[in-house]
Order: sequence, then C-alpha cells, then structure tokens
Amino acid sequence: MRRAILLQFVIFVLSLFPQSTKALSYNVKEISHLEINSAITPATYDYLKYQFKSLPTGSLILIKINTPGGLISTTKDIITLIGAQDKPVAIWVTPEGASAASAGAIIAASAHFILMSTGTNIGAATPVGLGEDIKESDGRSKALNDLKAMVRSLSYSRNRPSAPFEKMIDKAESYTDQEALKEKFIDGVINQDQTLSKILNGKKFVLLGKEMDLILPANTLSKDYEATAGQKLLNVLANPSTAYFIFLLGVALLYFELQAPGGYIAGGIGIAFIILAAISFQVLPLDWGALALIITGVILLILEIYVTSYGLLGLGGIVSFIIGSLFLFHGEGGYISVDYPVLISTLIGVVSCIGFLTWYLIRDQKKQNLKQQFFLPLGAKGNVLTVGHNSYQIKVKGEIWRASSSDILMVGDSIEVINIDPETLIAVIKKTAKE
Repeated sequence: MRRAILLQFVIFVLSLFPQSTKALSYNVKEISHLEINSAITPATYDYLKYQFKSLPTGSLILIKINTPGGLISTTKDIITLIGAQDKPVAIWVTPEGASAASAGAIIAASAHFILMSTGTNIGAATPVGLGEDIKESDGRSKALNDLKAMVRSLSYSRNRPSAPFEKMIDKAESYTDQEALKEKFIDGVINQDQTLSKILNGKKFVLLGKEMDLILPANTLSKDYEATAGQKLLNVLANPSTAYFIFLLGVALLYFELQAPGGYIAGGIGIAFIILAAISFQVLPLDWGALALIITGVILLILEIYVTSYGLLGLGGIVSFIIGSLFLFHGEGGYISVDYPVLISTLIGVVSCIGFLTWYLIRDQKKQNLKQQFFLPLGAKGNVLTVGHNSYQIKVKGEIWRASSSDILMVGDSIEVINIDPETLIAVIKKTAKE
C-alpha cells in the first residue's frame, strides 16, 4: 500500500517538470511608442521614467531612437530603469539616416529587442572627454573595461552576442543595419510599424529572470507618448553648452547685485538662473529644483510690490513660476497631479493682477503730470535712513537717494520728495506727518 502511494507521488512530481520548464507567454495589448531624438541628458531620463510609470499593463515599450550619444551617468540610470521594468523594451533605430551612437548603442544593448531601419547605423561607443578622447592617464582603460563588462553582462541576460558591442566600445566600431543583422545582435530590419509583429511575434526573451514568449498580434493597438512641455524645455536647457551659459549669466547677475545692492533685480533673476543651471547639471534633483524655482518666482512677485523695478521683478517671477510649474507638475501621471488648464488659468490670473497694478501705477503717475520725469520719485513719500552733515539718505519707492532739507530731520522721520536737482540728483525733501 505504501509503495503504491509512493509511486503515485513520484509520478505526480515528475509530471510537473515539463510544465516548469515551459516558457510563459507575454500577450502584448498595446505598443507604446516613445521617442529619443536628441542627446542623452537628464531630460531623457526624466521623460522615460515619467512615461514608464503611466504605461498600461501588457505594453511593449517601443523606443524610437536617434541620438549622437550623451552622458554615461544618465545612460546607466536609463539602463537600470529598463532593467527594472515588468514590460519588454524594444529599441528601434529610426528613421533612415538615424544613428544610435555612443550612449545610444549602450542603451540599445540593455533592451530586450533591437530593431533598425534601412540606412541607419549603431555603434561608436568609445567614451570621450570634452572634445577629445580620454587619455590613458585619465583612466581610459578603467572606463573602457567598465563599459565592456556592462555590455557583456547585458548581452548575456538578453541572449545576444557581446563581441559587437565590445568592439563598439574598444575600437569605436559602427555597424550598418545589414552588418548588424549579419552579426546577429539585432532582431530585424523594419521600416514600418506594420511589420513589427512579423519580426517580434513568437520571439523568446527574458523578463525579470523569467523566460517568456512574446505574443504580438498584427492588429495590436499603437499609441504615442510624447514628452510634456516641461520635459521639452528641460531637454533644451540640459544641453551642456546652454546650461553653462545660464550658469555664467546667473553668476554675473549675482555679482552685479553684490556690487550695487538695493534693487534686488539682478540678484533675484540671477538666483533663478543659477537654480536652472543646477537642474541642468543634475546637481539639484528635478523636483527640488522645480520647487525652488516656484518659491523664487513667488518671492520675486512679492518684491515687485515693494521695489520699483518697472516690471522686471514681476516678469522674472512669472517666468520662474511657469518653468518651475512645468518641471514639477507632470499632469496625470505624476506624483502631484495638476492639469495644465489649472496652471494656465492660475498664471493668467497672476499676470492679470500684475497688469492691473502696473496700469494703476502708470495712471497715478499721469495724474501728477510728471510725464517728463516718470522715473523720478517726485511727490513720493518715504523715510530717513541716515543723517549726515547737512545731508540725508532717504528711502522712497524701494530706492535710496541723497537728499537735503530745510527742516531738521531725524532717522525714521517720514518725508516727501518735493524736488530733485537734475544735475546732482539730490532730492529736496520736507518733513511730513507719519501715516
């Protein structure tokens, strides 16, 4: 009796072995189209990270790529991002004349499938410095060996030959679509979306350590996922040359503010530029940098009320607020979801209020018949800052002026400007009662 039971148990266990080795099926419900058509920068990573979170279950992520290369640090972040997905990723080098060079080739090595259009190329992934090849003394061997080990590991996990990718790194080798197909490290050459299912349907791949068969029907739904307005703007600002120019401009404005303090215009706008540069250099995380821009924008708008900048502080505040909002709020897929119509209506409200205040101040100036002396604080009220020998320093409309008076004044007294010498720009003031 015991032998019969044991025999049945052994037969049952053995019957499970064929099922355990059978590959699972991944049924594609949507081909999700993403596009990289620029250098690989932090903006590229932010775009992919944001879009990956919003893709539905059962997606085949198809990334159309045309890039000259980019940052190795960002490339490694994108590779890690692709490896953590529970959806297969296909890289398609397209359109005709496009290339996946340098960082683009390494990203392609991490994808589950690689496709190329006719007339495209992939490769030339040798790391370089700023404008020249990395020298031996700068760690060239270390950089090459690190990248070669990475593509070997990626090729092994994707079940494709690693030798072509190592040649791309070690010898800056580049392959045409036909050469890549001959080397068997791409899955096919296609020129239209319609032929995608003919090449990939039934393909085996490994997803998160599990072997699967890709089931891709010919009539599968395709959908494009474009970058948000903030990501497109970040893509422009993340260009190293643009970011460096913004940084220098911010430093120059900040230096000018320290040399001639009191107006806050150069300093406030300079800080906004430096925050933008920090985001572009990836020194500040995008979300924190965006929040800093919004706070800076609010501060500049408040300063516009107290400092006479003739709209410059307000304009800088609005621009900072808009850029920060575009970076921080990604719409429906982000952690904090604010629709663009809400952002636009809020900004219209802020701009309208500032426009009304500007109109009111201009009208007030016209009432005083001071058209020829619009920029002089004639008739303005302020207070005494310092008392010197037959002279004073006063503050009116956020500005500091030298002044003289026939009255005896003390620090803190309220004054009114009754005249200004056009040659010396010394104000003539009189004492007024405190309001």
